Amino acid sequence: MDKKNSFSSSIKTDTISSTVVFLVALPLCLGIAVASGASAFSGIITGIIGGLVVGYLSNSHVSVSGPAASLIAIVIVAIQDLGFEAFLLAGVLAGVFQLILGITKSGNFSNYIPTGVIQGMLTGIGLIIIFKQIPHTIGYDKEHEGDFFNYSLTDNTDGGYIHEIIHSLNFAHIGVIIVTLVSLGILISYNKIPFLKKLKLLPGALVAVIVSILINEAFRFFSPNLLITKDHLVKLPVSGSVKEFIGQFSFPDFSAISNPDIWITAITIAAVASIATLLTIESGDRLDPYKRHSDGNIELKAQGIGNILSSLIGGLPMTSVIVRTSANIDAGARTKLSAIFHGFLLLLTVIIIPSILNKIPMASLAAILLMIGLKLATPKVFKKMWKVGKHHFIPFIITAIGVVVLDLLKGVGLGMVISLLFVFRGYSKKAYEIKKENDEEEILLVKEVSFLNKSSMKKRFAQLPKNSTVTINAENSTYVGYDILELIRDFNDNSSKERNIKVVFKGFEKNHNIA
Repeated sequence: MDKKNSFSSSIKTDTISSTVVFLVALPLCLGIAVASGASAFSGIITGIIGGLVVGYLSNSHVSVSGPAASLIAIVIVAIQDLGFEAFLLAGVLAGVFQLILGITKSGNFSNYIPTGVIQGMLTGIGLIIIFKQIPHTIGYDKEHEGDFFNYSLTDNTDGGYIHEIIHSLNFAHIGVIIVTLVSLGILISYNKIPFLKKLKLLPGALVAVIVSILINEAFRFFSPNLLITKDHLVKLPVSGSVKEFIGQFSFPDFSAISNPDIWITAITIAAVASIATLLTIESGDRLDPYKRHSDGNIELKAQGIGNILSSLIGGLPMTSVIVRTSANIDAGARTKLSAIFHGFLLLLTVIIIPSILNKIPMASLAAILLMIGLKLATPKVFKKMWKVGKHHFIPFIITAIGVVVLDLLKGVGLGMVISLLFVFRGYSKKAYEIKKENDEEEILLVKEVSFLNKSSMKKRFAQLPKNSTVTINAENSTYVGYDILELIRDFNDNSSKERNIKVVFKGFEKNHNIA
């Protein structure tokens, strides 16, 4: 970044973007906590630590950490089986494991994730956001924001996304729909009108939230039948006294440390949280307009410390989260001050102004998330990946579908498998180049020839005509695998004699033993 975009000159921009991220993170902190079987306050604790501590320790300029959707299934089972205090101990140990992973430099994993898979993950998450926010945009907030992360497209327990969208039509609320349409209109205007796009002091998401509050207050006085009730507003816990506020904290049960289930849960949380974080960091770097690089090892250490502190005072496990990171980038964040200040805002709200934030309609926040989803899953991405070629498009589309239909990690895993198959297929076809002259053929082996090329080499030998001459040239090869050498020996000793093919070797005497 140049001087214009330095840390000091970015304070104003980052303060504004942090407000937008805070407004997006707030309902997610509450909802993920509820969906995980914990108190809403636990989610707020995680968001605060994720902002203030991890935001400070991380060297990522744009990522935002908080309670993680990818951990819901693990957390809810662990709380049920272990009890909340014992579960907190597992969270502390998971943080220790992440700290060790960072110290041992295990954070380079994301460097081996293909672009198609990363882009597919972002697109899949964008589609999930769209599917899961549609019910909230018309007034169906059955589980607040917790159901936002039920990944299954057709889950038998609730019919999946499609059934939920159809079912939500039965609960359509005119007041909610008006707020949604106005919020979307404001957000679209900020994306399309040049003057508004430059108005960083008052971002579209913040304007949409303020206007939605004013609209609902107008409903209260002028059209009560359109009033959006508290069931469809943000639900932040309100404490009546300092003692009541302190009473919301919980602490780990260290006496359960000998329980093997604690350790299994800790290892599972550490593994899933680390992978999800590294993927988000990689994705965030790709979305970062300044194209800066984040160190995965530093991030794992930051996440480990964050999870230790969060679990020590009753918070949930955290990861770097793509929804909040995308919102942060979209709002114009330049440095990690944005993530840090969003944590400060979360802390401030639970202490000072929870009642004011509880006036925000969920529909307005759903509209903000809907626009984020549309940006991640824009048709331009599909066109771009299609033009790149099938070797990238197929892993991209399979990853996106896998993330939506299965879950985040399974979708990414499936995309990785498909990408590796393409790699293996490519290597197996690029073992050699062919030069022909009359009945003589020269097979020029490439720099490295391994067992992956065995099939194509077999095929080439089988296609050689009878009574011909073939030269196998390894002069440019630095490595010829044992399997290939065995194949060449077998061809020279058996197949070539049966078809009267003369075999000439080049380069093997110097670099390889073909005797």
